[in-house]
Amino acid sequence: MIKQVKTLTHDAIMNALDWSYDTAINGGIPGMDTAVELADNYLKKKGSLEEQVNSLIRWQNTKSVTSGFLTGLGGIITLPVAIPANIASVLLVQIRMVAAIAHMGGNNLKDDEVKSYVYLCLAGNGAKEIAKNTGIVIGQKLAMSGIKKIPSAVITKINQAVGFRLLTKFGEKGAINLGKAVPLVGGIIGGTVDGITTNIIGDVARKIFIEEDNKGDEPFIIEVN
Repeated sequence: MIKQVKTLTHDAIMNALDWSYDTAINGGIPGMDTAVELADNYLKKKGSLEEQVNSLIRWQNTKSVTSGFLTGLGGIITLPVAIPANIASVLLVQIRMVAAIAHMGGNNLKDDEVKSYVYLCLAGNGAKEIAKNTGIVIGQKLAMSGIKKIPSAVITKINQAVGFRLLTKFGEKGAINLGKAVPLVGGIIGGTVDGITTNIIGDVARKIFIEEDNKGDEPFIIEVN
């Protein structure tokens, strides 16, 4: 067992989010598909778009919650951000899933707005609260041609709010207990992703990027007041 001693800060969380997003989009972990490659694999499957997305979420909550999946992220141990490697691996897995869903919905992952929406999904059930507190309105599904450009100041507020929420989550009782040692075997990370949290995040991503409506629930999309 090797215990990583790193102070978790908001800046560290934000750096980890940006590193994870860049890695999910552009690659860099040997043997791990990018978000676009992952999405395209599921778009080839039978069924409706929503069924394809559900299949992706189910996979993320079965195979990815096993230690065997995370052992493939050995390169993450050298990540250039001041954050425990087990937390970084959780963020990478979840961001790649959400980004893949966003791509499946026809969104450009290079857009700052889409990146911010991906981060928002990581707040899970807290996404609506963050949206409300940052002055954006929950409406209908994000359409490929209907994404509203939002001011950079609002994007910054959303991202920072997500960062603070994750800081609280990981620092107290989130998916990973920082007080635990990170088990390393031959330089490879062991551990699991919180399947329940990941499933909630996947559901939020589906509502934001895929569903036309929420079947009686509050419509779920972001437009600036």
